[in-house]
Amino acid sequence: MSELALLFPGQGSQTVGMLSDLAAAYPQVEEAFQQAGDVLAVDLWTMVREGPIEDLNRTELTQPVMLAGGVAVWRVWQALDGPMPAILAGHSLGEYTALVVAGAIAYEDAVRVVAERGRLMQEAVPEGVGAMAAVLGLDGEVVAAICREAAEGQVVAPANYNSPGQIVIAGDSNAVERAMHKCLDAGAKRAMILPVSVPSHSPLMRAAATSLGEVLAAIEVHSPRIPVVHNVDVECHEAPDAIREALVAQLHSPVRWTETMAALTARGITTMAECGPGRVLSGLGRRIDRAVRWIALEQPDLITKAVEESKGESG
Repeated sequence: MSELALLFPGQGSQTVGMLSDLAAAYPQVEEAFQQAGDVLAVDLWTMVREGPIEDLNRTELTQPVMLAGGVAVWRVWQALDGPMPAILAGHSLGEYTALVVAGAIAYEDAVRVVAERGRLMQEAVPEGVGAMAAVLGLDGEVVAAICREAAEGQVVAPANYNSPGQIVIAGDSNAVERAMHKCLDAGAKRAMILPVSVPSHSPLMRAAATSLGEVLAAIEVHSPRIPVVHNVDVECHEAPDAIREALVAQLHSPVRWTETMAALTARGITTMAECGPGRVLSGLGRRIDRAVRWIALEQPDLITKAVEESKGESG
């Protein structure tokens, strides 16, 4: 599995009870959540196991929870002697997990940063003012043009290019509603509001991004030991300041996930393993490129099978 990339999911993959089967088999899972919880003085593992879902969905808690989930699966992968990936990528928040795994940001620092990132995002736009919506069945350029037309002095723009025919838009609630109707008129199969309180990756996040830059300036960032493809420009960065700049820009710019996956396959990646709770990225991946092998590592049998197969290939 030398042509292996590990992918780390972001917000939206969290569920009460996530990774419970993996935690029952491997102590590294609970340890990762406990470590993150100690940093924030919050019992994240109990919240993940028992809920309530309302707490789990609070942005400033969701982000450290998802970071811990990705790190937990990575630590299990390491404990099983899984092969080192050739390259890493993370969807939105998952980019921070990738940078932790790559050795660019210390885990405890990343926990503090993403908790603050979530808080800044929630503060930037009062609840109800912003919205996000998924648009299915239209080309990205068409959606972007519709957003420009629907803005009418407000903000609405593509936020996630998730897969061909799946674009998420974000901005002011009224402008998002207008864009949704125009997308349906243009032939979209569906356009639906997403259950989020923050219009991530839209220009409405610029103030939060500025503050995030100050947070990132206060922590150590190192050159990654494993290349990480960044969402904002589909590039790998080695210089710490370039990594910080990419993370700041990411907050108010679209996640170019389809292009990111194409960049990985262009580097010869043939297996992409989703390292964290859920199977969102594996599902998107199969819509992006069916020639690639997409696997999720959230269950004990799945991760042990993946490791065994990789050892068989290397043998």
